[in-house]
Amino acid sequence: MIPLRDTARSHSTPLVVYGLIAASIGAYLYVERLGSPAAVAAFYEVYGATPQAVLAGGPGAWSPLLTSMFLHGSWMHLGGNMLYLWIFGDNVEDAMGHLGFLLFYVLTGILAGLAHVLTHPSSRVPLVGASGAIAGVLGAYLILYPRAGIVSLIFFFPFVRLVVLPAALVLSLWLVLQVIQGLAALGAPGITTVAWWAHIGGFAAGAVLVGAFARRRRR
Repeated sequence: MIPLRDTARSHSTPLVVYGLIAASIGAYLYVERLGSPAAVAAFYEVYGATPQAVLAGGPGAWSPLLTSMFLHGSWMHLGGNMLYLWIFGDNVEDAMGHLGFLLFYVLTGILAGLAHVLTHPSSRVPLVGASGAIAGVLGAYLILYPRAGIVSLIFFFPFVRLVVLPAALVLSLWLVLQVIQGLAALGAPGITTVAWWAHIGGFAAGAVLVGAFARRRRR
């Protein structure tokens, strides 16, 4: 199932969403221009959130929790995250206002990164990607717009159909998948390349914090 758009109307221009998408694309293009895999890996070591380094502390140890959410490992990684931000972010920004949404996005992204760090404390693999912060947006969207329609592409092999599903169903199924995969990853550390617990932590943070940031609620 691939969400394509939602039916909830936004009454303001999502300037922050546009800016976040532009910044993420710009950061990806910059990393691509570094050239060698060794240079890219060194860049991620500095600006990605490596759990072991974050927990070790020291000067600048926590700043990668912020910078990592603008970095992505591939075009597919970037494209998937930006698609979700594009679909769900405009309405959440509309409910929170531009500055409130930006603060919310950064805060839930940092909390999502911490969730990954605390569940993988010995990992030396840098965490990169906006998915934790975007999971926070999904958590907020579920609370704000549970009855909104999500136009989704459904695959019933060999058929493909467009259907409209309630946001509560789409996002609940998404969360259940993250929890299942996250629990499996805890039982087999080192195998997964997806930060499932960043997704779970970000979603939970978004659902809890939305009330403090939302100026209005539309269902």
